Amino acid sequence: MVAVRRSGRDELKLFDVQELVGEIQCLLFLLVSIHAEWNNRKAMAMMATQIRQKDAVFYFVAYPSEALLTQVRFISRYYDEEGGQIKPEPIEAEDDVALFIARIERSEKAFQRTLSRSKVRAIRNFYETAISQPPIPGTVLLFTPQRLRFERLNDGNVVGHLQEPEENFLVIDGQHRLAALHFYERTHPDEAKNIHVPCVIFDGRSEDFATEMFVIINSTPTRINKSHLVDLYERVSWAAPDRRFAARIAEMLYSAGDSPLRYRINRLGGRSKQEKWILQAELFNEIHRWVRQAWSKIEKEGADKHGVERYYGRVRDFLKAAAQVWGDAWGNDSYMVTKPVTLKAMIRVCADLTAHDAEPGEGRIGRWRERLAPWAERVREFRGDGFYERFPAKGQIERVARIHRDLARTAEIPTRSAK
Repeated sequence: MVAVRRSGRDELKLFDVQELVGEIQCLLFLLVSIHAEWNNRKAMAMMATQIRQKDAVFYFVAYPSEALLTQVRFISRYYDEEGGQIKPEPIEAEDDVALFIARIERSEKAFQRTLSRSKVRAIRNFYETAISQPPIPGTVLLFTPQRLRFERLNDGNVVGHLQEPEENFLVIDGQHRLAALHFYERTHPDEAKNIHVPCVIFDGRSEDFATEMFVIINSTPTRINKSHLVDLYERVSWAAPDRRFAARIAEMLYSAGDSPLRYRINRLGGRSKQEKWILQAELFNEIHRWVRQAWSKIEKEGADKHGVERYYGRVRDFLKAAAQVWGDAWGNDSYMVTKPVTLKAMIRVCADLTAHDAEPGEGRIGRWRERLAPWAERVREFRGDGFYERFPAKGQIERVARIHRDLARTAEIPTRSAK
């Protein structure tokens, strides 16, 4: 027993030493558990460099090959010269990105399997013969729909611990290299263990960009025949009715003969030789943003082909009216009027305007031209020179929102609240 004098009193309180020791042991056990959990979390994470470019965030990782091959999933079926194969993993119905890639690569007409087999064989042979040169100097692009947790080593440091995804990575680019590495590991396990693969990882924050990257990378004739290139969001979004609806509007804006954006939408990233105004992914995102907010109304009116044509007609007429108001600045490279940042803002104004003045369709272009007429007084503000100083923002997302508010206010069009 131990006696302790309590403050302010002349009485003694006796404590059982055994009880006190028990409490200390419980505290120590708790601390050990916390430490073990922390170490376990670190063990489940990988060292990574966080990279920020404009509004995008992604990660660079030097992945040990043995670990990487257990963390990726092969969607297509790959063969080596001995007839060995990697079976594709099953894909869940809600996994849009995986379904999109599989839908392309499982098409016998679009994906050349004999080329795939020879390419895997050639890469594996390179792994076997490369001595002084690195076998995989280029990065492999990986994607996971999960938002990964990143813990910096310290404040201001871009290096830290990146959470491992709960499900395997989807390979945006590098499936042939990893398939060859898989077969190489079978025959040269010791050498394969010493290979670290440079990887760029995109997580759930950048799903649209990851899909766009896959289309751009796989749009060469040696990978997918150009005559079978699919429309990006028709394929990615086929399972969701609102996304499919938006995809069809975007398709009409690209191909319809009366569209102000005909052939001005970039489907192949930087590979197009024609002058383009906006990436298909960016345009789709804005159309889908509008469709998602108005989806209950669209379903009541009809989300069929006629519904698509109805909403396409509204975007078409709005852009025609806007082109007349902007005058010589429309399509002029010296101005920012038909650059992505302004086009996206105008699509939002179009959604605002159609919320209360969509019908009648007859005479709509003239009616809307008068409504947008005050924009003509602001043409000089949209010159390319000094544009970003006149519309300061932390990034593209904030700048689009600002221009949207400014244009709507100038035309006295009430803005809808984003959901």
